Amino acid sequence: MTSVRYSFSLPREKRHYLSAKDIEVLLSRLPETLWERLRTVHFNDRSRGGRLLGYVNLGHREIAICALPPGVSLTKFLAHPGSTLNRLRRSPREYGALRGRQWSVLAVRRFMLYNTFLHELGHLQIIDAKATRLRRKFASETRAQEFADDWRKTLWNRPFDHPDPVHNRASADELAALVEIETNAKSDPVAAV
Repeated sequence: MTSVRYSFSLPREKRHYLSAKDIEVLLSRLPETLWERLRTVHFNDRSRGGRLLGYVNLGHREIAICALPPGVSLTKFLAHPGSTLNRLRRSPREYGALRGRQWSVLAVRRFMLYNTFLHELGHLQIIDAKATRLRRKFASETRAQEFADDWRKTLWNRPFDHPDPVHNRASADELAALVEIETNAKSDPVAAV
């Protein structure tokens, strides 16, 4: 099994929603061939005010996961940029959150691990080994997101026995609580604010 290193920088006024243990559990669920290029995961404070969740270095060997503010909604990251097509939009309920509301810590962790990290891992996948340009050799934004979506669905279709609920899709109880919150907000909008 390939060894992955981790580096941490302490964020100012932000927090790291993931840990090395979260990444290790996710990697153990994936075939090693998908992450054999990965050498280091950096946890840093370069989110540019919450506009950047993660990125891959130029050598396509390291992934950085950015710290985010304590209260955050990641709904803006769910829609494909510039698209009005509903098929390119995803629901925050998939992660255990509501559109237009602050996300719970668990929902943010799910999104960061099973969307952001998998997306960045998708960028490490070689698409055209003979290409001379790095942009053509490795997965583009579209392919990286397809990689993340496919593997998230594959992993969440099989229940995973783990004490941390982040490694499974939002439970029926979580979704029922979201529906109750949404129903209460519609019946009494002043109390919801």
